[in-house]
Amino acid sequence: MNLFLSFAASFFSAVLAFAVLVREKRTFASCCFAVGMGALSIESALECIRLNALTPREMATWQWAVFVVKSFMPGLWLTFGLSYSRGNYREFLVKWRFLLAATFILPIGITLGFREELIRGAVAIARGTALPAGVGRITQLLNLLLLIGNLLVLMNLEETFRSAIGTMRWRIKFVVLGVGVIFGARIFMRSQALLFSGQNRALTEVEIAALLLGCALMAVAYLRSGFAEIDIYPSRAVLHSSVIALLVGGYLLGIGMLAQVIAHFGGTRNFQAKAFFVLTGIVALAVVLLSDRFRLKIQFFVSRHFRLPQHDSRKIWTLLTHSMSGARDQASLAVASAKLISETFNILSVTVWLVDEQNRRLVFGGSTVQCQKEADEMNLEFAPPEPLPRGLGGLSLFDLEKHQGAWAETLRQISSTPFRKAGNRICIPFLAGERWLGMAILADRAHGLPYTLEELDLLKCIGDQVAASLLSLQLTEELMLGKEMEAFRTMSAFFVHDLKNATSSLGLMLQNLPVHFNDPAFRADALRGIANTVSRINHLIERLSALRNKFELKAARFDLNELVNEALEGLNQTPEIEITKELGPLSNVNADREQLQSVLTNILLNARDAVGKSGRIIVQTSQREGRAVLSVADTGCGMSAPFVRESLFRPFHTTKKKGLGIGMFHSKMIVEAHRGHIQVESEPGKGTTFRVSLPLEMPL
Repeated sequence: MNLFLSFAASFFSAVLAFAVLVREKRTFASCCFAVGMGALSIESALECIRLNALTPREMATWQWAVFVVKSFMPGLWLTFGLSYSRGNYREFLVKWRFLLAATFILPIGITLGFREELIRGAVAIARGTALPAGVGRITQLLNLLLLIGNLLVLMNLEETFRSAIGTMRWRIKFVVLGVGVIFGARIFMRSQALLFSGQNRALTEVEIAALLLGCALMAVAYLRSGFAEIDIYPSRAVLHSSVIALLVGGYLLGIGMLAQVIAHFGGTRNFQAKAFFVLTGIVALAVVLLSDRFRLKIQFFVSRHFRLPQHDSRKIWTLLTHSMSGARDQASLAVASAKLISETFNILSVTVWLVDEQNRRLVFGGSTVQCQKEADEMNLEFAPPEPLPRGLGGLSLFDLEKHQGAWAETLRQISSTPFRKAGNRICIPFLAGERWLGMAILADRAHGLPYTLEELDLLKCIGDQVAASLLSLQLTEELMLGKEMEAFRTMSAFFVHDLKNATSSLGLMLQNLPVHFNDPAFRADALRGIANTVSRINHLIERLSALRNKFELKAARFDLNELVNEALEGLNQTPEIEITKELGPLSNVNADREQLQSVLTNILLNARDAVGKSGRIIVQTSQREGRAVLSVADTGCGMSAPFVRESLFRPFHTTKKKGLGIGMFHSKMIVEAHRGHIQVESEPGKGTTFRVSLPLEMPL
């Protein structure tokens, strides 16, 4: 039976590793998972051989081989824990690089450097004799390093799981449970080896049984969601609040006393079977406690039979107030409200959309099921209903399955659900009077239970509070923009000073011109000085004139491809820069040619500066759904995501040493005045793509 279990564990681990590599889109985390499962498969195979060994020396040699494979486990699985379902895993790998290197180097170094000592220790354990002097300390050190490495693996997976909410947590639950069972058993094994200076064969069988159970849980995850990964962004702070660390610490304190109790009541006879059933019961309890359906049923049972309120309104309102007060912008407010609604009402899928009133579009705010990339691929045009229809229970909440109209159809399309029996989708509008500031779409409620009147009323109150906070943030942003414009007027005084300096240098040159006119060197120097001064003045004038509050658009029909060719011809090209044109057939656009030429020139100059003396710029045009699309991509230095999100289109924010930071602000104002959209995709070290979408007809 022991040999069969070892072989089965090795086989199923190898099957899981192969399945992830073959069926899934390969990512860094999936490759780490496949390598880790492959190592577990090899370890189980070696355990199978060790259990079949005939002599203590032969058994000890195979035990050392098992130790070699075990030494790789903490590093491999810690890399997986740092990267699995983390959108910012590269930051964690950089931050943990020294500790990660230590989890690889230290156990492997001890195992390979003290081979004979470890084999002699294994022989002594197999014969039931005392460990030789010095050998016990080496074995203890190796067991301690493996224990710490296994603990770090579980702590990181716990942090990922705690950062996920709603559907995201549902997707990764069984993967985290499976790995948790495997490494929880390994922590138990290493603690026993530390306490009793050896390894009981019964405990090895528990480790193999835990691997089989973990493989079963991860197979459920694979069949359930294909081992799909999601983008979670946990905090990079030290994991000081880890429940795993607290549990393991308490366990290590009490395990010595527990060992004495076990010895008093019959020792370790049949211990492997008892431990296996206890482990299975713990896993089953964890699955039940993590079930949203089970928790919801318990909540309803208590409310029905003990006549308690379904929700603690004071507690919810306190949490809502704290989350709102910590939100500094609309995006963070949307994320906080989505998380609060999801956790309070046991709703797996909650997505918050903000309304861009100027362009009549929806802007992605936050979600427990979608990410920014998925939202960018959707058609997000939206026109709120006028007048506002009557909602559920007389409240301004709408059952999307029961309403007709373009607005309801749009919301249904962007809130598709993976569950067939999860209840109707509910829309909570964020209203300031009759003005739509945004909305939250609720879907995939655990067990598909309907909302009670108490819950609907509480959701309306939450929606009103979020709307008030959104309106406050919008007014704050407008006030901050006014302050920035005031700062610009202050800065213009310094620019006037620079202009005076430039005119002073020209005046001095004019004074010396009659005296030194016949000197060729003076004339050449004067020409260079005049050219530099004129260029400097023109640059300052262009930058300052960009900050007009309103545009007077002079619309006319013209060929956008022709405008692209003119802009490229006027670009001061560097021979090392490769420029590629991919201009598709376009209908003539009805727009302000001069303003769009300014936008295109600014984007091309930014691309040229980004690639430096060598690189590639790709300019593309195409026509999609009645809109002209212009794309400018470069292979330059790129920009960070926070800079693109928070600073790129704001005045006086720039990465250039000599820039004013108003070029892209000006360009965005021009594009939006045409009822167009400008999107940016950038990554440091890989380049930037600007994509401008314009309607073919000039909007009124």
